[in-house]
Amino acid sequence: MHISFDHQTVIVTGAAHGFGRAIAVNFASRGATVWACDLLGDELVETAAACRAANGICHVRTIDVSDPAAVQQFVAEALATNGRIDVLVNNAGGVLGQVGRPLEQVTVKEWNDIIAVNMSAAFYFAQAAVPSMKQAGRGRIVNISSGAGLGISLTGIQAYATAKAGQINLTRQLAHELGPFNITVNNIAPGFVLSNPNTQRQWDSYSPSKQQGIIESIALQRLGQPDDIAHAVLFLASDFAGWISGQVLSVDGGK
Repeated sequence: MHISFDHQTVIVTGAAHGFGRAIAVNFASRGATVWACDLLGDELVETAAACRAANGICHVRTIDVSDPAAVQQFVAEALATNGRIDVLVNNAGGVLGQVGRPLEQVTVKEWNDIIAVNMSAAFYFAQAAVPSMKQAGRGRIVNISSGAGLGISLTGIQAYATAKAGQINLTRQLAHELGPFNITVNNIAPGFVLSNPNTQRQWDSYSPSKQQGIIESIALQRLGQPDDIAHAVLFLASDFAGWISGQVLSVDGGK
């Protein structure tokens, strides 16, 4: 199966490291012009360098994905430069450095911040990119959720599990709304992947016995790698997935 994105424009959010960087590099190495964004400017520069090392093109911008105006400006710049948006990957998210605490100790700001980055940002980017896709008569949207959106979160962070579940249902809703325009909308729910400092800290906080228990609960008996997620994104964004929409693909090594 040969997957190419020659002459396509791809937006990847949360691209400073981890899943986002792997996704950006994989698209860039297959001919796409990638527009990558994150709050972490220094690490975004490293993502752009990795794309260039893979003989790809990647434009990076430091933006707050929870700011609708910033999202609109970013997408407008990509459109003005490349003329269309073919693929949108809503990868931005995470726990924002928070840790699990009892419900009554969670502040309103902590709740709202996680909802904004993990769920609302996906809505903002879809809203900004879809008019171009409708005009082209084709588009691909891939949202990155979490196994926490299908069950409970290992982190114990209530807002994270809630936001990822909401993002999954947004995926299903948009799939039906946008299907008549030949736009597919799908979701990937990753299992445990050591992809960024937050997940590394989470893993390190577990006892050796708990770590072993997590690995033994996975059919393939290993944690995931960022490329495992990126490769699933490539498939859902490709022509090979042209009749797949509204689906949630668990990329978790087997449960």
